[in-house]
Amino acid sequence: MCGRYALSKLPSELIEEFEITAGATGSALPFDWNITPTRQINVIRANQDHARELANVSWGIIAPWSKDRTEAVRSQSQAINARGESVHEKPTFRNAFKSRRCLIPATGYYEWATELGRYGTKQPFYIHSATENKTLAIAGIYDRWVDTNGEIFESAAIITREAVGFLATVHHRMPTFLPPDRWDQWLSPELTDVNEVRSLMELSDPAAGLAAHPVSTLVNATRNNGPELIEEIELGEPETLF
Repeated sequence: MCGRYALSKLPSELIEEFEITAGATGSALPFDWNITPTRQINVIRANQDHARELANVSWGIIAPWSKDRTEAVRSQSQAINARGESVHEKPTFRNAFKSRRCLIPATGYYEWATELGRYGTKQPFYIHSATENKTLAIAGIYDRWVDTNGEIFESAAIITREAVGFLATVHHRMPTFLPPDRWDQWLSPELTDVNEVRSLMELSDPAAGLAAHPVSTLVNATRNNGPELIEEIELGEPETLF
C-alpha cells in the first residue's frame, strides 16, 4: 500500500514537468514531506477542453453513498488506495476508474519493511526516482461528492499493484507508476473501455528508474514534517540495503 508520500515542488515546476496547459486551478499547496490521508493534494487531470490542469483534491475517495460530511471523511480513510487488480469492480472506485482518472505527482513515497525479515521491524524506507529532481507520476482516480447543501467535494485515490524487483523486499505492494507516453490516454475521459484502461497499467518493468533508502522513524509521527524525513540513514549489521 501507500499510506504516506512527499511532494516538494512548486506549481510552476509541476506545470512544466507535466506539460500542463490549463494552468493551476487550485491554490498553491506548501511543500509536504509527510502527506497523510484526507489532506489536500495535487492531481493532474484533463479538463472539459481536454487540456491538462493542476487541481487540489483531498486524499481518499469519498464513498458515493456517504450521507453527510462526517460519514464522507470517515469513508476516505478506507479508500486512499485502490488495488489495480480490482479497481474496475469495486463500487467505491469503478465509476471513477472508467472516466475520471488522474496523475498524482510525488517526489517520493514511504513504505515500512515487512518482507523477508531482512530489515528491522517496521523500518521506514523512502522510494523515489533514481533521476535527480524527477517527479513520480502515480496512476490515480478522482471523484466528486455533493453534500446536502450542494457543496462539491473532490477526492482521489492512488492505484496500487503487486510490488516487483527490489521493492518487493520491502513491501508486497507499490503504487502504479505511468510513463509520459501513457499520460494522454490515461487522462482522457473519452477512453472508457475498462480493458483498454487496465492495459495502460501493464508495464514490462514497473519498478524501472526507482531507488530507495532507509530513513529515520521521524516519519512515523504525522506531526513531523520537513526535508530531514527523507534523509538517508545507515542501518546497522546485519541489516543491509538491497
